[in-house]
Amino acid sequence: MTTATHTTTSAASSASRAFQLGLSALLGLFVIGFVGFSHMEVAHNAAHDYRHSMAFPCH
Repeated sequence: MTTATHTTTSAASSASRAFQLGLSALLGLFVIGFVGFSHMEVAHNAAHDYRHSMAFPCH
């Protein structure tokens, strides 16, 4: 009985981790795609300044 419970918990944990990873990937794509390449000056400049503060070469 303990083994079945452990297996079910492990499978649920794995599914939860995959879901969280997928949401993180979507958030990252949104930030790079929308904010990083935005034509709105405020959003673009904020992303640009953040990249410089993290020592990430962007140009």
